[in-house]
Amino acid sequence: MLARAARGTGALLLRGLNILIPVLDRIRYVQSLKEIVINVPEQSAVTLDNVTLQIDGVLYLRIMDPYKASYGVEDPEYAVTQLAQTTMRSELGKLSLDKVFRERESLNASIVDAINQAADCWGIRCLRYEIKDIHVPPRVKESMQMQVEAERRKRATVLESEGTRESAINVAEGKKQAQILASEAEKAEQINQAAGEASAVLAKAKAKAEAIRILAAALTQHNGDAAASLTVAEQYVSAFSKLAKDSNTILLPSNPSDVTSMVAQAMGVYGALTKAPVPGAQDSVSSGSSRDVQGTDASLDEEFDRVKLS
Repeated sequence: MLARAARGTGALLLRGLNILIPVLDRIRYVQSLKEIVINVPEQSAVTLDNVTLQIDGVLYLRIMDPYKASYGVEDPEYAVTQLAQTTMRSELGKLSLDKVFRERESLNASIVDAINQAADCWGIRCLRYEIKDIHVPPRVKESMQMQVEAERRKRATVLESEGTRESAINVAEGKKQAQILASEAEKAEQINQAAGEASAVLAKAKAKAEAIRILAAALTQHNGDAAASLTVAEQYVSAFSKLAKDSNTILLPSNPSDVTSMVAQAMGVYGALTKAPVPGAQDSVSSGSSRDVQGTDASLDEEFDRVKLS
């Protein structure tokens, strides 16, 4: 849509049929009501931290009132361009270099608001402003690159240290679990070993008790004394044959070759033990308690050991 302003009367001609008086009226201004794109030339601006930047942009505007745009300002586009440059320099002076790169959207919005406040009397509305390029001095650019590299090295060092920390934690946790499992296995092994040893001791005790009961029953039978004498003689001969094999210290009887006297002595001790009364014992061996048999057998074992040593 085009709007025309007629010279002389100052009337605004819209689309459609318009009557002009020759010589007095003629078309002076033609304004387009479409959105207009204007390139803002590159300019220098100083930031809050005294860094000089070269910056340019693109301005999007639209004429809202053709009459004000024609008679309110001489050159609307030039006026808006200059206003955009001055506003951009003013807004950049409020920000540091780092914030200029991080807050470009807020910077654009601030420039648009400032332009609209000033251009309202011109019948022009700024729709948006976009910064195209920001050029920094070479030395500042090198410093920024060094800062970026230092930040990257810092992150790499932190990540490496965190990886080392996680690795050490995992290794320590693995060692801890291994020690726990090893201790549990050792505990189970000791429990099993103790149970086995207890079972073995119990089995040996039961076997020995059974042997003692059988021996006691055999001694009460016919010719039991003769069998006991034969057993003592065999043990004496077996012990005599093993003299001086385990130790250099030897204890010998007065007459080691007289087996008969040794057997008679052992049987005499056995006879004395069997005839000696035991407190709380029964008269009959068959009706005696197992405790009496075990006490008697223990005494027999002690006497037999004494005979072997003598």
